[in-house]
Amino acid sequence: MERDRTNTPNKINHIGIAVRDLDAAVAMWQLGLGLAAVQVVEMPERGIKIAFLPCGEATIELVAPLGEWGEISKFLDERGPGLHHLCLEVENLQAASDLAQAQGLRLIGSEAKLGAEGYPVRFLHPKSTGGPLVELLGKNG
Repeated sequence: MERDRTNTPNKINHIGIAVRDLDAAVAMWQLGLGLAAVQVVEMPERGIKIAFLPCGEATIELVAPLGEWGEISKFLDERGPGLHHLCLEVENLQAASDLAQAQGLRLIGSEAKLGAEGYPVRFLHPKSTGGPLVELLGKNG
């Protein structure tokens, strides 16, 4: 049986890593692994700052808090630095979200938000995915 490819992931877009000190993390990835940050974006409304480091067809996103209240702050306090989320790119975000929800996966929030790359995103709760926070990114809406 063929799956509808418009509602299933077609590639890993990025891997999000929570860090406390963005400059130190960028330096480690660049000096230690040769991956350079091509862009840094501040999202004050979410209390985060993100560095984008391309790696083949995917990107490493280093996510740091702008203050104690930022979205990533609670994660860092509870778990420390490390893997935060896996982002899967989908053709149709609404269809992918509907499929995930129909299969019992729990969506975080009631609607899509604009992600750091400027595309709409939805997150799947780690308790419903077996552990990882999964981000769905819809490049085509």
